[in-house]
Amino acid sequence: MAAIEVGNMVFLKEGSEGIGAVRELKGDGFSLYVENAGEFFIPQTAVVNVHDGKVLVNPAVLDIRLRDAVRHAHDAEDPKLVG
Repeated sequence: MAAIEVGNMVFLKEGSEGIGAVRELKGDGFSLYVENAGEFFIPQTAVVNVHDGKVLVNPAVLDIRLRDAVRHAHDAEDPKLVG
């Protein structure tokens, strides 16, 4: 498994949309910013795999507040805008 680096994208499963990027490495985990919800700490125990600039985490291990934030991360986006 590769090392986690600042800027790596974080995913709940392979092939899914990223939930944010690693902001800071912190001892036994890292901080992650989720759009419209703020910053969360992800413990190393939640990490399933790291490869190709991606960090895969196990959603079942994540704090319930983070799982809820991820479900609502894009609620404020205007669906009429084309990105």
